[in-house]
Amino acid sequence: MSFVKHQQCSFCGKIYATQQLMNLCPADQKPIEMQFDLEAIKQQKPNLTWYQPQIKSMWRFGSLLPLDISDTNDQKHIISLSEGYTPEIPLHKNTHAKKHGFQLFLKDEGQPHTGYGANPTGSFKDRGMSMAISMAHQFALNKLVVPTQGNAGDSLAEYAIKAGMQAVIIMPDDTPMPILGRVSALAKMRNDIEIELVKGTIKEAGALMKQKYLPQGYFNMATFQEPGWRIDGKKTLGLELAEPKPDQGQTKWQLPDVVLYPTGGGTGILGMWKAWDELETLGVIGSKRPKVISVQSENTAPVVQAFKQGESDPKPVVPGHTLSVGLNVPGGVGHFKVLQIIHQSGGSAIAVNEQQIAQNLKDTYQTYGIWICPEGAATLAAIEPAIEQGLIKSGDKVVAFNTGSFEKYLPNVRHLIFD
Repeated sequence: MSFVKHQQCSFCGKIYATQQLMNLCPADQKPIEMQFDLEAIKQQKPNLTWYQPQIKSMWRFGSLLPLDISDTNDQKHIISLSEGYTPEIPLHKNTHAKKHGFQLFLKDEGQPHTGYGANPTGSFKDRGMSMAISMAHQFALNKLVVPTQGNAGDSLAEYAIKAGMQAVIIMPDDTPMPILGRVSALAKMRNDIEIELVKGTIKEAGALMKQKYLPQGYFNMATFQEPGWRIDGKKTLGLELAEPKPDQGQTKWQLPDVVLYPTGGGTGILGMWKAWDELETLGVIGSKRPKVISVQSENTAPVVQAFKQGESDPKPVVPGHTLSVGLNVPGGVGHFKVLQIIHQSGGSAIAVNEQQIAQNLKDTYQTYGIWICPEGAATLAAIEPAIEQGLIKSGDKVVAFNTGSFEKYLPNVRHLIFD
């Protein structure tokens, strides 16, 4: 059974009924989150009986998700392609980690690894999209649309096909060819998938969605603009960071000291913070939180700019050009919450340049044989300035996120490895 007790605006706190279908909060146009009856989970699922570690996907967290895989009524709505349950790969050879005496791990969302789950489209977007499509199925929706920088569109197409829904994907015309080509091929082969290309970024894609597709009855699946569904999908990232890891000698639930996260829209930061608050309320972890470091490209850095200027809600910026196309988000409706979390955690927002991104992508492949995406390389590039700012210290456990697969960015990044 679902333990969601209501929906709540992340800004004004207004409460809405669980079954009220909406996008942003009608009162202030801010993101909605699902709130759980954690006391009921404590009583009805004591001693971590809500947790299903034998399931090798993100759905292992059972009753702490809005659809519980152990419940027969919920099972019929869950649309899963074995997403999530990804490893933390130790980067023992990292120069900074060795010099400053901290442990560095890469949370790899891009490539499959033996003994773990795998994101089917090679992107962390699959977590949010699996949850969003499953909730859309529960609400009997069948026409969906998403504006995207790329990966969310690829993911929506795959999950919509699995669910038997119609989907429109709107993306920039300079989206990396593997992503654009995959969605285009699906649209060519199937009547239920449609692709639209725009000049510009996700901002222009969103404008076309509002002008053309929402009036036709398509449901808006953009970042933060469904009622918290994708937040709870990304919440599983935070739950996985916390759960026991026998391979690391971690036998109890505990969190790392620092998390470096590439920030486009920022859904993952909200999801992880929500996960940790829920775990604390359940008595699984304490009040200590990792320092959250939001990483952006210096060419498009609204969160970093707002953090430096002491603003509470980032203003949209003029987008630049970056290899990390997922970071080329000039503004986000949830960025105010990202800033709140950074401050609450004692973290920071760091911008890195294109040369640093390219060098870390190349170095990671040459040192470890791991094909990370440019956004993942950006988090590794942010380690040195994080050390300089005193955010990473000796003895810390540091987790950097690689959010996607290198192959999805070809031919843009091929020269960094093969030339």
